Amino acid sequence: MFTAIVSAVIALVVIILIVKTAIIVPQQNAFVVERLGKFSSVLRAGFHILVPFMDKVSYKHSLKERAVDIPEQICITRDNVQVGVDGVLYLKVMDAQRASYGVFDYHFAIIQLAQTTLRSEIGKIDLDRTFEERTSINVAVVAELDKASEPWGIKVLRYEIKNITPPRDVLAAMEKQMRAEREKRAVILNSEGERDAVINQAEGDKQQVIKASEAAKLKQINESAGEAAAILAVAEATAGGLRKVAEATQVPGGFEAVQLRVAEEYITQFGELAKTSNTLVLPASVADVGSMIALAMSAIKQYKSPGASDPPIS
Repeated sequence: MFTAIVSAVIALVVIILIVKTAIIVPQQNAFVVERLGKFSSVLRAGFHILVPFMDKVSYKHSLKERAVDIPEQICITRDNVQVGVDGVLYLKVMDAQRASYGVFDYHFAIIQLAQTTLRSEIGKIDLDRTFEERTSINVAVVAELDKASEPWGIKVLRYEIKNITPPRDVLAAMEKQMRAEREKRAVILNSEGERDAVINQAEGDKQQVIKASEAAKLKQINESAGEAAAILAVAEATAGGLRKVAEATQVPGGFEAVQLRVAEEYITQFGELAKTSNTLVLPASVADVGSMIALAMSAIKQYKSPGASDPPIS
């Protein structure tokens, strides 16, 4: 009976020792082991056996990326406006030993450092720029936190501002400003549209006038060319007719034909005078056909004497 009790006690002690000394570290975790109160080793994922009564797991760290909520705080911008700003910080434990012994509570330390750094960055810019400079603020906060947390074995991956909340009176003023800005842009766009319409209309009128003047110019050129061609044709025809008449006077019977032609034209033109109602003063010998024909033929004889060459016909 006593032997059985002793055996049971020994078995219980062995089980307790195994439970206390056998350690299974999950994936993406790191356990810091101390031996007799001093740092001994860092246990990675897997099965490990500790030295009984000497080794102790003092710290357990997750190596996964963590999101830490940064509570809202009041920040003062460069133009002395108070805004409430909150955010979220993403970090990761890179060195379990330094995370255990570099700072008492790295989680609390990171939050405080993020808040102070954020207040400093917000104080460098005006309220109107806080909304458009969110990216640069995030980058600046990450750079400062990463530099400060390196001795702690913590890697700050990124920081994101969630909300920027100005006071209500400032929000009302900003809404009025934005409304006025939108109305201003609408007026400007409307005036620019009217200006472009007037410019386009003037340009169209200008092009129309230019086209009309070019058309009139071409019309005048064409008409002038046509008139010049007609005058030239008439002149050439007249010159040819005169040349033929001059040639006809040199042949037998030609002179008499010219006399007959002159008489016919004289009678025809004299007869046209009776058809008009105008009052004309005529010489006394205008009705003497014979004298008029003799006068015309005398001029022809004086101009072209026998044996002379033909006068030039232009």
